[in-house]
Amino acid sequence: MDEAFTLIRDDDGGLDQATPASAPDDSDLLDAYSAAVTGAVDKVAPAVVHLQAGGQGSGSGVIFTPDGFVLTNSHVVHGAQKVEATLSDGRALQAYPVGDDPDTDLALLQLHAPGLAWAGLGASDRVRVGQIAIAIGNPLGFQCTVTAGVVSALGRSLRTQNGRLIDDVVQTDAALNPGNSGGPLVTTRGDIIGINTAIIRGAQGICFAIASNMARYVVAELIRHGRIRRSYIGVAGQNVPIPRRLARAHELELPSGILVVSIEERSPAAAAGLRDGDVIVALAGEPVAGIDELHRHLTDERIGAATTVIVLRGVQRHQLTVVPAESPRSSP
Repeated sequence: MDEAFTLIRDDDGGLDQATPASAPDDSDLLDAYSAAVTGAVDKVAPAVVHLQAGGQGSGSGVIFTPDGFVLTNSHVVHGAQKVEATLSDGRALQAYPVGDDPDTDLALLQLHAPGLAWAGLGASDRVRVGQIAIAIGNPLGFQCTVTAGVVSALGRSLRTQNGRLIDDVVQTDAALNPGNSGGPLVTTRGDIIGINTAIIRGAQGICFAIASNMARYVVAELIRHGRIRRSYIGVAGQNVPIPRRLARAHELELPSGILVVSIEERSPAAAAGLRDGDVIVALAGEPVAGIDELHRHLTDERIGAATTVIVLRGVQRHQLTVVPAESPRSSP
């Protein structure tokens, strides 16, 4: 093989001599990458627990406070009569439920034991696409398994098992398998930026985690109320297109709305005068093009607050006032 040379010019601009060019050496970069990953694992792995949810399955969780609060996925522990947590040091402890939110696929447990390792929640809004992401969990029963990749995308949306849409989801190519659910996705500094939750079966390297900023909000609400308070108006509906001529006539800049197919008796929607066949196109002055957008608007701040709702009834536009109530379940 020919040896590579670098040409050196003399002061007059002519060619002076040729010297062998040094071959690129990636060992330092590889060592730095390894050191970053192992450093994060050393910091976080002791806080990762294996969860056995009363015979219905198993998954992962992460202790994120000194007093033993554990974050995991709702689908790992939802409905379980008993949850046992196995720590990295081999201790088996009962995990006591604090709250559960299927709408964000997050659940909060607490362990009562001295000397618990923990890892802190980071700020997912400071994460950049392309930065290293490390997943730690217990896939297929293999305790404390580590995979690494990058943050592939930010701001994804993911639909939960009950049909609600979660916004601001982190996409990563760090490999996840069944049993990783509920484990942490962390940076090289050991900050938790997501709770691993889902993969797309049949795809390569498309995995998702609930963003840590979302988790921080859910945790605060679960500790305060034991649940996430959301509002509802009591309608069942489906997304339908709005005819262009009707949209132009009423100056609507959206392609679709929500067709009301049924209304609960004695619900806020019934009290407001909504009818079957109405098409909801706005709430609180904001366009509503579909059920997912309606869910986003029905936050806890709407509970008990008089709110305008715009509907199309036939070819007529009507403005009604609805007072959303606290939702007893996940429905609009």
